[in-house]
Amino acid sequence: MTNRQRVLSGIQPTADSFHLGNYLGAVRNWVPLQDSHDAFYCVVDLHAITNPHDPAALRRRTRVAAAQLLAAGLDPDRCALFVQSHVPQHAELAWVMECITGFGEASRMTQFKDRTARYGSDKVGVGVFTYPILQAADILLYQANVVPIGEDQRQHIELTRDLAQRFNSRFGDTFVIPDALIVKETAKIVDLADPAAKMSKSSESQAGVIDILEEPAAITKKIKRAVTDTGTEVRFDPAKQPGVSNLLTIQSTLSGRQIEELVTSYAGKGYGDLKSEVAAVVVDYLTPLRERTQKWLSDEAGLDEVLATGAARAREVAGATLAAAYDAVGFLPARR
Repeated sequence: MTNRQRVLSGIQPTADSFHLGNYLGAVRNWVPLQDSHDAFYCVVDLHAITNPHDPAALRRRTRVAAAQLLAAGLDPDRCALFVQSHVPQHAELAWVMECITGFGEASRMTQFKDRTARYGSDKVGVGVFTYPILQAADILLYQANVVPIGEDQRQHIELTRDLAQRFNSRFGDTFVIPDALIVKETAKIVDLADPAAKMSKSSESQAGVIDILEEPAAITKKIKRAVTDTGTEVRFDPAKQPGVSNLLTIQSTLSGRQIEELVTSYAGKGYGDLKSEVAAVVVDYLTPLRERTQKWLSDEAGLDEVLATGAARAREVAGATLAAAYDAVGFLPARR
């Protein structure tokens, strides 16, 4: 048992590699939370099938995601790392929460509105409509006190809080009401080719996306081709020089040097110098991470054992929560 607050977060296995944006915006921040919180982290493969997918690719990407999390510093002795589908209570609690969710409030969730506006309601699966409720179940199953998120996820936490409070009001205190944990100093990394857009695996072009597992030559090529701005002076001005400012943000975040210090160091130099140095910093930082990931992937049995151990711990907590929720709702207990 621990008196520490519990933290829960997850990441989808929908690509062959994490990219620099979601690594810096989420994954890297999970590592220190292992020491301050009772930490549960999962690869959310149930969420990954809201889009059409290839089954073999999903299995491969699930292991790759887990390997990258371990390579990034998650420690099985300090957190529970598991695959969402290995804990059936996620889907079971989701159904209960769906039954207390209003159709209107689910319809107002941003991703569903964006997807239906873009593709039409007939081409968007029901899973896109209900996945925020599954996400709420993910959080509530572990009685999480805090959930690390970006600003764009705040709506989902508010839904989770609303559903937990509604359930507790109707059926008695069952769930902890979670709070959002927004890391204020998290760097916002934008697309190298389109500084007006955030770096994202869903971008139509991957020319501006740095993947964690990319080879050094490919990373260097992308940075050398990054969109900069008119002019030649290296300055940090996100409004007027978003491309240059993005490169400075990346360099500062990975090197630990202050942006002001970096700008001073580029006095009398041009964008070519900036790109060369940023590329070197990124390659130096990501190469060990990529190598550790490959080491985990080369030991598939060891990786699967870590995930099995994490799932056993997760089922222990999730099972107790689900039993309490089922009892509160009024389900007849199953005989053993």
